[in-house]
Amino acid sequence: MMPAPVACRAPAQLSRLDHPLLHTGRRLATGEPLVIVAIGSSSTAGAGASSPAASYPSRLAVELKKLFPGHDITVLNRGVNGEETHDMMARFADGVIAEHPQLVLWQVGTNSVLRDHPLDAHAAELHEGIEQLKATGADVVLIDLQYAPQVLAKSETLGMVDQIALAAKDEHVDLFHRFAVMRDWHEVQHNAYDVFVSPDGLHMNDWGYACWAKLLAATIAQAANPSVASAVRPH
Repeated sequence: MMPAPVACRAPAQLSRLDHPLLHTGRRLATGEPLVIVAIGSSSTAGAGASSPAASYPSRLAVELKKLFPGHDITVLNRGVNGEETHDMMARFADGVIAEHPQLVLWQVGTNSVLRDHPLDAHAAELHEGIEQLKATGADVVLIDLQYAPQVLAKSETLGMVDQIALAAKDEHVDLFHRFAVMRDWHEVQHNAYDVFVSPDGLHMNDWGYACWAKLLAATIAQAANPSVASAVRPH
C-alpha cells in the first residue's frame, strides 16, 4: 500500500506578508500582463529538482495561473548556482531591471553562510541591494534561507535569518519566511528531511519546491488583494 501523500501546509502567520503588493495587485486588477522576476542562487535555479519544470519559479507560475485563470503571468527564473548577494546585485541591471517586473522575489543569504562569511559585511550589501530593487518601482519580497541539514550546521545561520528579517523591516519590504516554514514542516509537522530536502542535505527536492511555490502563490495572491482582481476580472 502506498503511503499517504504529505500535505503541503504552513501556519498562517508564517505565510503572510506584512505589506500589500500594490504594483502586483494593480496588474491583476487591470488584467495587464504581470511579470515576476525570481532572482537568487541554486535554490532559485532549481538545484535538487528533477527538471527545470520542478523549480520553484516554474511551479510558482503554475500555481498563480490556477489562482488567476485567464491572466498573463510570467515568472522569470534568474537563479544562478553558487552566487552570493554581490553576485546577484551585479546581475540586477540585465537580469531584473531590464525585464520591467512588477514583483521581484529575492532569495538571498544561504551561500554567504555556507562559506562562513561574516555577517557585518553582508548587512550593508543587503540594504544596498534592496534599495536598488525598490528604486525600480517593483514590489519586493525577500526569501530567506532553507531549513536543511547543511545550512543548520553553520554557526551564522540564525544570525543571517535575523539579519534578513531586520533588513526587510527597516526597508519596508516583504519577507517570505522560508526558513520558518521549512522548520515547521520538520519540527511541528514531523516530516523527515527527505520529504522536502534532496539527498545532498542542502537543496530542496520536487516536493519541497512545489510546496514552497504553492504557499508563496497563495501569499502573493493575498497580499495583492485578490478581491479587487476578481471584481474586475471579465466573466
